[in-house]
Amino acid sequence: MNEVPWLSFYLSGKLALMTTVILVVVGAPLAYCLTFFRFRGKSLCEALVNLPMVLPPTVLGFYFLVIMGPKGLLGRLWERATSSPLVFSFSGIVLASVIYGLPFAVQPMRAAFGKIDRRLLESAYVLGLSPVKAFSRVVLPNATGGIAASAILVFIHTIGAFGVVLMVGGSIPGKTKVASIAIYEAVEALRYRDAGMMSLALLPVCYGVLILVNFLSGRKAHGA
Repeated sequence: MNEVPWLSFYLSGKLALMTTVILVVVGAPLAYCLTFFRFRGKSLCEALVNLPMVLPPTVLGFYFLVIMGPKGLLGRLWERATSSPLVFSFSGIVLASVIYGLPFAVQPMRAAFGKIDRRLLESAYVLGLSPVKAFSRVVLPNATGGIAASAILVFIHTIGAFGVVLMVGGSIPGKTKVASIAIYEAVEALRYRDAGMMSLALLPVCYGVLILVNFLSGRKAHGA
């Protein structure tokens, strides 16, 4: 097998790691607000967060192209700031993956936050803690399992992303050609041996991640 397909595994790992870090940082406060606070337009916000879960990846990718392209608002702002295009770049697929993976980060966190005894938060507020301090001192320590499961799900979901990444990043070797795209192109070129070896390399990774998620979920359910 030539070098380029295996370079795509490095790009997939890098993309998944960056997406996971961003979504844990962004998703935890968002999940906290959606779980514990009431505000006008909350249902609309929830629907917007979950929208990438129900939209076909190609449809989502098309809208990303429109917004992030040279004529799109985000694309123009990015090009002015960096003097480089956002589409067909690694930064572009990171941004697309963050939006595409948002519900997969927020939903497990909301489930974990929802199991926290609200009396703990009420006591924290009575003691004078602000919502931000209550989040960091009460919610996060009591939801580590859910946050870990969320991070793992986002990571593996990003590893397997195809449609959105292809639409936004194309297939540029060493830049945007991730493992899923490399496998697809190998099959398309009738290089079944290459496709089989790359698929086989991903199989134990995905299986191991699922085992880890189940372990964390079971441990949390038993109060460990």
